[in-house]
Amino acid sequence: MKKNSILFFLCLCSAMGAAAQNWPEVKPEARPGSRWWWLGSAVDKDNLNYNLKEYGKAGLGSLEVTPIYGVKGNESHNLCFLSPEWMEMFRYTQEVGKTNGIDIDMNTGTGWPFGGPEVSLSQAAAKAIFECYEVKGGEPVKLEINIRDPKEQKQRDVAYLDCLMAYGTDGKVVNLAKKVKDGYLQWDAPAGDWQLVALFVGRTFQKVKRAAPGGEGYVMDHFSPVSVKSYFEKFDKAFKTNKVNFPRTFFNDSYEVYGADWTPAFLKEFAARRGYRLENHFPEFISQERTELTRRLVSDYRETLGELLVENFTTAWTKWAHGHGSTTRNQAHGSPANLIDTYASVDIPECEGFGLTDFHIRGLRRDSLTRPNFSDISMLKYASSAAHIAGKPYTSSETFTWLTEHFRTSLSQCKPDMDLMFVSGVNHAFFHGTPYSPKEAAWPGWLFYATINMSPTNTIWRDAPAFFEYITRCQSFLQLGKPDNDFLVYLPVYDMWNDIPGRFVGFDIHKMDQYAPKFIKTIQTIMAGGYDVDYISDSFIKSTSCQDGMLKTRGGACYKALIVPAVKLIPVSTLKKLVALVRQGATVVFVEHYPEDVPGYASLEQNRKQLFALLEQLPGEKSFRGTQAFNFGKGRIIVGSDYHEALECTGVPAEELKTRWGVQFIRRTHTEGHHYFISNLQVKDVEGWVTLNVPEKNMMCFDPMTGKRGIAKTREVEGKTQVYMQLKSGESIILQTFTRSLQGEPEWKYGKEMDYSLSLDHGWKLKFVESYPAIEGEFKIDTPSSWTEMAHPAAKINRGTALYSLELDLPELSADDWILDLGDVRESARVRINGQEAGTAWAVPFRLSIGQLLKPGKNLIEVEVTNLPANSIAEMDRQGKQWRIFEDINMAKLNYEKGTYGHWETLPSGLNGIVRLIPVKYLF
Repeated sequence: MKKNSILFFLCLCSAMGAAAQNWPEVKPEARPGSRWWWLGSAVDKDNLNYNLKEYGKAGLGSLEVTPIYGVKGNESHNLCFLSPEWMEMFRYTQEVGKTNGIDIDMNTGTGWPFGGPEVSLSQAAAKAIFECYEVKGGEPVKLEINIRDPKEQKQRDVAYLDCLMAYGTDGKVVNLAKKVKDGYLQWDAPAGDWQLVALFVGRTFQKVKRAAPGGEGYVMDHFSPVSVKSYFEKFDKAFKTNKVNFPRTFFNDSYEVYGADWTPAFLKEFAARRGYRLENHFPEFISQERTELTRRLVSDYRETLGELLVENFTTAWTKWAHGHGSTTRNQAHGSPANLIDTYASVDIPECEGFGLTDFHIRGLRRDSLTRPNFSDISMLKYASSAAHIAGKPYTSSETFTWLTEHFRTSLSQCKPDMDLMFVSGVNHAFFHGTPYSPKEAAWPGWLFYATINMSPTNTIWRDAPAFFEYITRCQSFLQLGKPDNDFLVYLPVYDMWNDIPGRFVGFDIHKMDQYAPKFIKTIQTIMAGGYDVDYISDSFIKSTSCQDGMLKTRGGACYKALIVPAVKLIPVSTLKKLVALVRQGATVVFVEHYPEDVPGYASLEQNRKQLFALLEQLPGEKSFRGTQAFNFGKGRIIVGSDYHEALECTGVPAEELKTRWGVQFIRRTHTEGHHYFISNLQVKDVEGWVTLNVPEKNMMCFDPMTGKRGIAKTREVEGKTQVYMQLKSGESIILQTFTRSLQGEPEWKYGKEMDYSLSLDHGWKLKFVESYPAIEGEFKIDTPSSWTEMAHPAAKINRGTALYSLELDLPELSADDWILDLGDVRESARVRINGQEAGTAWAVPFRLSIGQLLKPGKNLIEVEVTNLPANSIAEMDRQGKQWRIFEDINMAKLNYEKGTYGHWETLPSGLNGIVRLIPVKYLF
């Protein structure tokens, strides 16, 4: 076993066996990571050292090096990807990263997808081109066989004729490829009408997107083992020749290989895997009419293409990485394969958020320049489901892609979508992303258009360490123990392959609402009912066992039942395995109806006969009215027309965290109990006694915003444990349960706000700690308000940090605690009370507990508020300053449009309304 694999295994064992009543030990994997764009690979040791120190000091734990295109006018400093000079910089990065507590990963290429100058056209991404001809038989035929489509004329020099099939009216099929010479068919055609279909294997001509110097070239054929193996050889040579250690992890971005729907060996592979020759059915396969036969042929084609991708690319890539002591991190979405199997074939499955989710959280700032999140929880769970059922310890995420327009994303906007990732199963988040920028570069520094810019050149970086610490605390728990979701849900991929129009289909995040609307609704319905689920594929069902009534996947995750959601098509082998699991003691739920047919074309009638014979063994009607539960062998089959009724019949109680209180959560197990991450992603607050579906009676509360912890207040009602919970809109908390006593630990403080508060609306002063352009002096503003309302000419166009200060007299303090409510903060605030740090308020509800820092008499409240860079960049555009200095796409706007930001209205900055001091009495 390789050294890195051993460490990976030990990390997994440690995470599974550890329990905490304090915050878990923080490992680099618990800290947030980031995609680290090297523009032109124009890096140098001094600036690598500077950047890595800044990243480490802020709290990043991982960086993934992805080289991309460069900066205009800086070409002489660019380094060629994998050259000796590049490898030396990567070696130095590993060395300096280690001293700053940062693990260094890298993309197995530049830009995306995999490809480059060494990829010849013969190994580049391939496509199928079909040409059809009509021939009258009974006489010699001389026919030019060539690509006639005007859109495909450039294929004439590279495409080759793979086969030429002739189809007679009597059903006869003949391959005429050997009769084609110099582009002409010469054939003595038998009598009758003949339809001819020629298959040419061409190339997509797609080149690597956003490639770095030395990485430009064709995208490789991901379905070809020869092409894939050849591609990795350049990495073997570069690392060995330059004596550089392989990275901790290799990364692959989302599958964006456009138009690649074939590979030279496809027909041979298809015949071996599906049991018949696709070329014998080309007219039906390429038909625009969606007959049943066409659907079945296309489904078999899609399944074969998916298998080739998993076997020849992701599995081979992972095996190659393991051979060098590295692991793999992969985004499967966009690929044509079963997403569960693809994600599970690598070490770290990675999902992707794309857009901003509107949770209606009270007080959360809205921005008109946003795009809706394509990745709802049903999409995010593909990656975590694969990790859970395959026993992978980490699920990663490409986080904060296109939340808002550039320069307008705040930390407060990031938190809800980060929490959505967490409740979806993510526990190893990567920002998207962090551009390397030299210290001497003029502001706004080197940038990449892919949005968040989580780097020192962004104003939000000043208070980002508080956000990073929040993520670290959450992930330290989310990496602890094992997943504990209630149910497995069968992924109806054959229904998708059968029903989606066209020939090629890639399961990208932008179209899943079209491809799988019923499945998405199913997941949303089940989760809204108070349960959590993981998806399972046919291949994983085959390796699932039943132990003591629980379903156990090959990765060791256990579930209480498996749900088959109104599936039309299911392989005989899958249904046979489900029946066997029920006979052994498992519970399987069928919703709306039993499966109705088998997928695919080969041995169709034989497979149907076997399926119908299996269905005859199952209890009840084949389409369901109402809900019924049947004992079957040692287990149970539940059939129901309604999800809520059917799931209630499993005997698994719903978590009222969701059904009654409306919060999002994820639950995991540890050696002494369970732990929950809970986020209140809704408009209403939560306060009251909450029943949890765990047997343990002792609980600890952990606040990931502040690091505070304490024994939770619990009680027993009708044999169930309840915990008292207080969560404002937008807040989150971690609960951990134990079978043992927690004696000696601190008590959790529950506060009740008193009926009055102090409105701090007079006597404020303001001065700038940092301001670009500079704003000197101190200003009496009286009421806390946006500094853009000041008369100073730079106030509306600056970026930086302003200090709001207030002196106030307090009488004898009779409250147990005091809450400082900052109201509408634009965009984050560090607070000091009487010279002592009180914390950073970077997300709604922008409140801090400060009771321990106040005193009777005079008190000084100081609030350092940092704004966004939007007003500053808009002014630069109005002045015509050329800061867009990047090659290729430069700085695309939202929806990839061109244009400037000079028309933006001024965004408020600083404190933006009433600040209150709220007295609190402890409840318990």
